[in-house]
Amino acid sequence: MEPKPPRRRGRTTLIVGVAALLGAVAGTATGYTIQADRPPTALPPLSQPGLAYPAKALPAGTKVKALSAEEDSQVRTDGDLRKLLLGKPEGVREAPSDYIVDGWSQLPLYTGEAERPSAMFGFLAGLDFRRVAATSWDQPGDHVTNIDLVQFGPGPNFGARDLADDQTAYSESLGGPGEPIKNSSNGHYWVFKARHEAGFLPYYARALAHRGDVVVDINIFDSKPIAASEIRDLAERQLERL
Repeated sequence: MEPKPPRRRGRTTLIVGVAALLGAVAGTATGYTIQADRPPTALPPLSQPGLAYPAKALPAGTKVKALSAEEDSQVRTDGDLRKLLLGKPEGVREAPSDYIVDGWSQLPLYTGEAERPSAMFGFLAGLDFRRVAATSWDQPGDHVTNIDLVQFGPGPNFGARDLADDQTAYSESLGGPGEPIKNSSNGHYWVFKARHEAGFLPYYARALAHRGDVVVDINIFDSKPIAASEIRDLAERQLERL
């Protein structure tokens, strides 16, 4: 039997991650219940002198030099996010995808292949989801690569961090702590053990990181083992573009 498109496994990992996040929220609620039965604890004084920044005021009339467009990553990510995606290797074809339209994925399409699409939709919308730029390509054999740049708005939530942390926790549950991505304080990549599940490609590698308001999520699927150097190189080069 021919392998099914591997996209569903990628979306399924997201919904499992949501379950982990909901568990953390439930645990927090339990902590509040326990605390409610205890006597109140005195709070420390709020005033903390010496926290002013900078230590010395700038001379009158001095202006701080604005960052150039090259130095300010927000200038890049506020533009056409698709231009920051890695291009597919020369000679390979774009993979057919039902969740990518002209390099973009709308939230209903992006969450549509989850086991519980409405739950995933609400999860991302609650994190001030803004948009997804995505690309997917096929290489000879069954080698499929997906890259998603998931961007969040400037609301009260830390959407990129929260999604990346949640998905990192899920990936760690499958393959341990992963390996750090160079020049990233939070990024990791994994090459998971083969999972022989009917209808799905057995080999899977993933990289996750967040930079500013953007989550980088790279997934590779294949019928043959995937080299760690491939997922690592993709992650490093994609982060360099943000």
